[in-house]
Amino acid sequence: MALAGRAAFTSLFSCRSAVIAMVHVQALPGTPQHCLPLERIVERACAEAELYQQCGVDGILVENMHDLPYMRGKVEPEIVASMTRVCSEIKQAVKDIPMGIQILAGANVESLAVAHACGAHFVRAEGFVFSHVADEGWMDSCAGELLRYRKAIGADAVFILTDIQKKHCSHAVTADLDVCEVAKAAQFFLSDGIILTGQATGSPANALEIAKVKSVVTIPIIVGSGVTEQNVEDYLGADAMIIGSHFKAQGAWYNSIERSRVTNFMQRINTLVGKQPPSVV
Repeated sequence: MALAGRAAFTSLFSCRSAVIAMVHVQALPGTPQHCLPLERIVERACAEAELYQQCGVDGILVENMHDLPYMRGKVEPEIVASMTRVCSEIKQAVKDIPMGIQILAGANVESLAVAHACGAHFVRAEGFVFSHVADEGWMDSCAGELLRYRKAIGADAVFILTDIQKKHCSHAVTADLDVCEVAKAAQFFLSDGIILTGQATGSPANALEIAKVKSVVTIPIIVGSGVTEQNVEDYLGADAMIIGSHFKAQGAWYNSIERSRVTNFMQRINTLVGKQPPSVV
């Protein structure tokens, strides 16, 4: 997949600076904050996905963000089962836009399995190259295991988009490596796209860093945090941008989506990139 570079990515997202909106699934069974029946969790996730589609986003990314505190590098069977149910229902509800999956924290094999089972188009993977210290503890790199697993289950059509020097982590152990060197390593290890973030959820990524990385790799560059209506012009050089917090009330990821924030953002970016808005909202 990685050998095709940006050409393959544009076959999935045909527009420049694609907007990928976050569906933050409510706390799933077995996690400390779980309180809703699975049916209600599914309904809420589908409603969010449908709202995004109506507002004209280019894709969605479904994530178990409310499953705090996260497990390190794995999740239990009930999470895999629940995410498969949620994502399958979303796929039926919004058939016309690409869908991705991330299961926190660093449960990349599980994310890939769910994506393959429900027909999703991509996953967001943590810790692809170079180890680091995350909130959950020490995270080892996973590229070799993950790509072999993708081949073994016949999921070659699923893109693996990979964070480098990601948010909520300490990268002191690789402090001698420039972000461009890490990006080149990710490409060498067959990443399908590189995700760059700020220091935390909602924190803006470094626009100059994004331009530097884009100049040294041929795979897509995705902004993974901190994009807003006010700063989006800084990130138009990226192939895509993942947006969650800005679309929520008061810009907080744990709040409900505000339609006006989504529509205002999409109007802004459509004007900047010359894209036609959806005919029905």
